[in-house]
Amino acid sequence: MKKVDILMAGVGGQGTILASNILAEVGLELGYDVKKSEVHGMAQRGGTVESHVRWGEKVYAPLVEQGHADYLIGFEMLETARWPGYLKEGTVVIINRYRIPPPAVNLGKAKYPSEQEIEALLKGAGGRVIWIEGTGIAGELGNPAMVGVVLLGALSNLLGGEEETWLKVIQRLVPEKFLELNKKAFLSGKALQVA
Repeated sequence: MKKVDILMAGVGGQGTILASNILAEVGLELGYDVKKSEVHGMAQRGGTVESHVRWGEKVYAPLVEQGHADYLIGFEMLETARWPGYLKEGTVVIINRYRIPPPAVNLGKAKYPSEQEIEALLKGAGGRVIWIEGTGIAGELGNPAMVGVVLLGALSNLLGGEEETWLKVIQRLVPEKFLELNKKAFLSGKALQVA
């Protein structure tokens, strides 16, 4: 049983915490020891949110070490670009093609980097970059906040585990009234075939 270190980076209100909870529970269902840690930014909505999820035969610490991430899941482009120090050769980086300009950009004091700049930074750190229209897909289904579940669908193609296992965990963690939409979001992400 191999060790898997996953780092998720987003902005408050994007569903990062739900996605990391689902990921941790799926790891347990698959028989791994699992550790998880979250760091919330200043604001509930709009602040930086990072989540570390680690699967393995025995996991001793909840935080992914620098230079050891197997996967970096970026809910927002600039947030994804903050983590090159955690990548190693072959880290898979799944980036949601979505921008939330920070205040400095809105005030004209900073420039939002281009997709090419972000990709060059992450590839330079060893990452294999995959772009996904996660927010667009979630928005078409009726709720952009489901972007995390779309991203998990794409990630599930790489992590493995039966589709039923993922859907069972989603059923357990998502409120009933949002369940069908979240299942659709997961399956839409899985259909992207990012492997």
